[in-house]
Amino acid sequence: MSVTFGTDGVRGIANDELSVELTLALGRAGARVLGAGPGSPFLVGRDTRRSGQLLEAALSAGLAAEGCNVESLGVVPTPAMAYMSQDAGAPAAMISASHNPFGDNGIKFFAAGGRKLADSVEAELELALHEFLHTPTIAGPTGADVGTVRRRRMGDANEPYVWHLVSTLEDRTLIGLKVVLDCANGAASTVAPEVLRALGADVTVIHARPDGVNINDHCGSTYPADLAATVVRLGADAGLAFDGDADRVMAVDASGTVVDGDEILVVCGIDMAARGLLPGNRLAATVMSNLGMRRALADAGISIVETKVGDRYVLEAIEEHGLALGGEQSGHVIFSRHATTGDGILTGIQLLDCVVRSGRSLAVLAATMTRYPQVLLNVRVRDRLALAEAGGFWDAVLSIEAELGESGRVLVRPSGTEPVVRVMVEAASEAAAGQAAARLADRLKADLGE
Repeated sequence: MSVTFGTDGVRGIANDELSVELTLALGRAGARVLGAGPGSPFLVGRDTRRSGQLLEAALSAGLAAEGCNVESLGVVPTPAMAYMSQDAGAPAAMISASHNPFGDNGIKFFAAGGRKLADSVEAELELALHEFLHTPTIAGPTGADVGTVRRRRMGDANEPYVWHLVSTLEDRTLIGLKVVLDCANGAASTVAPEVLRALGADVTVIHARPDGVNINDHCGSTYPADLAATVVRLGADAGLAFDGDADRVMAVDASGTVVDGDEILVVCGIDMAARGLLPGNRLAATVMSNLGMRRALADAGISIVETKVGDRYVLEAIEEHGLALGGEQSGHVIFSRHATTGDGILTGIQLLDCVVRSGRSLAVLAATMTRYPQVLLNVRVRDRLALAEAGGFWDAVLSIEAELGESGRVLVRPSGTEPVVRVMVEAASEAAAGQAAARLADRLKADLGE
C-alpha cells in the first residue's frame, strides 16, 4: 500500500484508497511527529460524510495507541478545527474531502497553533506513515501511557468558534440584510446559520440536512444554481454558498449573479486598504486570478504578491510578507487577522459587513471589478518537462501576448502530476480568448503532443 501527501493532506476513496489500516497507521504517525508524548492532547473533527465516523475511529485509535489523549469534536468546519487548535495550542486532524463527492474522504493535519504543516514536517509525517504501514508491529506505549479518546458534548464543540466569528465584526451587526445560506449539507449546516443570526441577519437556509451521502450533491460552492434561484425568488440581498467543510465560499448578489473569490478579494481588499488594515497595500493571489481583479486592485493602489495555485501557497505568502489578506478564485480566502486558514463563514460575514458599512449592494461593490473572459485548455503531451525547450511554442506565446497587449494575458503551466500542460488565455471577449487558446493548444500538440 502506498500513499503520498497532496497539497492538502491525504485524500482518496474512503474504505478503499483511504483504508482503515492506512488511517490507523496515519494516526500513529501523526502522534509520533506532531504529538508531545504520552498524555499530550490531539483534536479530531470531521465533516458529514458517512465514512467520517469510520475513519475518525481508526485515526483516534492510532493516535491513542501512541499515547495521545484524543478529543473528538464531531462534525465541525475545517476552519473551526484550525481555530480550536490555535486556541488549545494542540495539534489537530480534520477528516474531510472538502468539495469532493461523498464517497471520497481525506485527512489533513494542523500543527499545534492551527497552522498547516511545513513541507519538512509533512515529509517527516509521510516517512513515519510508510514505516508504520510496512512494520505494523512497531511497539507503542503501554499501561498508563496509553492514550484516551473523549468526545466533546454535542453542541459544545462549535460554540467558541461561533463567538470568535461574531467578534470579528467588533460589535457591528448585519441587521437589515436578508441572506440565503447554502450549507452544502456539510459542516456549515448548523454553524453558519447560527453565526449569521447572532449578527442580526434575516437568514433562510437551504441544503442543511446532511444524511451522510448528500454532502456537495448539486449544492454548495461548486453548484450555486439553487442558491441563486432562491435569492431571486425571496428577494434577498445576498446569498452565501459553502463547500462541504466550509473553508471556502461563493457569494450571490440580489440578481442571482455569482460573486467569486477574485471579486471578494477586490471588495474586501479595497475596503481594508481604506481602513488602514492592508499592510503595504498588498494582498496575495494566485497566478490564476483574473486580469480584471489585477486591474481593479491596481486602480485602487493595491499590489499583488503572486503565488502558485493552492491555498497553502497563498498562506505561505501571507506569512512571509506579513499580509492581512489573500485568496483564490475558488473562494478560499484568508483573513490573517482572524484565522490561520481559509474560512468560508468568516469570509462571508466580512463581505456582508462591507455591504452594510458602505450602504451599497453587493452587486454594486462587485462591479468594481470587470471580469475578463478566461479560457483554460488542458493539452496532453509526451513529456511535460520538455515544455521549457519548446521554442516554437514559446514564440507563439510571445506573438499572442503582443496581439492581446494590455487587454489580455497568457499563462502556461505544466501539471505537477500528469503529462499535461495547462494553457490559459484571458482577453476582452470570450471569442478572442478561445481563439488564442486554441492556437496555442494546436502549436503545443504539434511540438510536444502524444
